[in-house]
Amino acid sequence: MKIVKLSFILVAAFAIMFGLSNTSFAYHSGGVADCTGCHSMHNSVDGSPDVNNHTFAQGTGPYLLKGSDQASTCLNCHNAADTAPSSYHISTNGVNPYDSTSPVEMGPGGDFAWLKKTMTFVVRGATTTDDGIENGHNIVASDFGYVGDTIRTVAPGGTYPAGNLACSSCHDPHGRYRRDATGAYSTTGLPIFNSGSYNNSANPIAGVAAVGAYRILGGNGYQPKSLTGSYAFTQDPMDVVVNSTYNRSEATAQTGIAYGKNVSEWCGNCHSAMVQNGYVSGSDHQRHPSGNASTLTAAIVANYNAYVTSGIMTNTNTQAAFSTLAPFQVNSTDRSVLKPMAVTSTTYANQNMPAAATTDSVMCLSCHRAHASAFEAMNRANVQYEMITSADTNNAAVYDSVNGRSTGYTVTQQQNAYYGRPATVFGPNARDYCNKCHAKD
Repeated sequence: MKIVKLSFILVAAFAIMFGLSNTSFAYHSGGVADCTGCHSMHNSVDGSPDVNNHTFAQGTGPYLLKGSDQASTCLNCHNAADTAPSSYHISTNGVNPYDSTSPVEMGPGGDFAWLKKTMTFVVRGATTTDDGIENGHNIVASDFGYVGDTIRTVAPGGTYPAGNLACSSCHDPHGRYRRDATGAYSTTGLPIFNSGSYNNSANPIAGVAAVGAYRILGGNGYQPKSLTGSYAFTQDPMDVVVNSTYNRSEATAQTGIAYGKNVSEWCGNCHSAMVQNGYVSGSDHQRHPSGNASTLTAAIVANYNAYVTSGIMTNTNTQAAFSTLAPFQVNSTDRSVLKPMAVTSTTYANQNMPAAATTDSVMCLSCHRAHASAFEAMNRANVQYEMITSADTNNAAVYDSVNGRSTGYTVTQQQNAYYGRPATVFGPNARDYCNKCHAKD
């Protein structure tokens, strides 16, 4: 009895110490999760099938995983047959490339199921059909119908082998990377007591506890155990904060997110040749500037903040300038700066994300989604054709259901692709969203 009482006292003291008495943790909680959530210690030794209908000693995935491969194990939880955005899901089950079914998850990284959709677009009068293979990162998840890249063998701008791409290529499944109170990252040391991903995540406690890296991303030195060769990361995780309710429609308000420093630098772990900090006349002109040093020019800032839609540059409300279809990087690692920006508001006109400034930078995720999108090259908006919307007989903006503005998508699919935004958000005859920054329309 004394032992039980002592245990209770210790647990209660720990909860008070860390302020956890009313805290609800996610499965990963910023660090390593329940081992049996991903691994089957004896693969259904009692004879009953596992989650993939494997019975004892039959069809076990590598490393005693509960899937046939690493990404399939992740999708056991992160894939679902949803009809609307839902929680931590990143893949919509049951999407058919040839019918009107549509991916529905709307987290910042995008829905992997767009890889399964066929897109038809028109370039200079020629119709092209894309089977979706270039709409995102081609993870290998055989249990869920995801196959590796059939076009290239290595990551664009790098050497990472495309055939080995899994969720664990970017995310450390054991969540070892942690951030301490100084902002430094490490794989050992102070214990991880909270996620470091959200606007309401706890802060590290100096000398006591650390928090997890954003989205349990791998950092300097990271390489999946299953991958042979020399592909270890050289950059620590990006400094990003997102609203705790992040998988949601943006039909009436955008999801609060603050991209801090090192976004492109972290992407450069696999795509090193794609990172170009700034534009230098006479140098390689084949890459868009992207990185911590790629700060926005005064002209770009003026365009970004004034842009309403094609040809209309009349916005004066600084709280309405930011767009998750073209986010910029705030050059800060300070969570006291980033967290207030990542609070989702109730309207587009009253956002917590500030307007663009010349201290901000363009980054890889300004144009691309991290997982997948409805468009080629995992772009946040369609840049394969000049128009986003057309107009009806009353000159109101519409997503064209006849030719999908040359994407081949239905109205519902297009609206899901733009995270629930009705066509009226863009306005009639809205052109390519590159104009948010470059205003050439």
